Amino acid sequence: MKLVVRLILAGVLGAVVFWSWGLFFPAPQKVIGKNLARLARLATFSRTDGNIKRLADTERLGSLLAGNVHVVLDAPGFRGESLDSREELLQAVLAARSQVKDLETKFTDIGIHVSPDRKSAEAFLTVMAKVGGEPDPIIEALKFTFQNTNDDWLITGVETEKALR
Repeated sequence: MKLVVRLILAGVLGAVVFWSWGLFFPAPQKVIGKNLARLARLATFSRTDGNIKRLADTERLGSLLAGNVHVVLDAPGFRGESLDSREELLQAVLAARSQVKDLETKFTDIGIHVSPDRKSAEAFLTVMAKVGGEPDPIIEALKFTFQNTNDDWLITGVETEKALR
């Protein structure tokens, strides 16, 4: 009987250690996935959002970006647009938020590939953006590149994928 109790306790202790390890040291794919979900939430806004909320969300969005983020978009309305810093990108986001009343952003079909040295990663996904007042959503395939920092995985690049065109 004592052996059975010890085995059960050892199993419970092992499960707690396994769960704790995943909680305190999550896999890079999980962290990057959470950052992408947060990015989609922060990129979404509505006409009822006040200017302070839009500004705060833009600043929060900036916390997901590396200082030297490089963005190249080749999509309708953005042919060959290139942005080369966090500040430049955040200014473009603020400008877009002042021009567009509503934007709903969703990321689907996310595939995350972490380099063997776990210092960089790429995420391939489909973005669906529904602009208020427009009947059809904008759908584009994007590639995000990430750099592992001491604290987090920061976005270092975003570019339009041409493979699905």
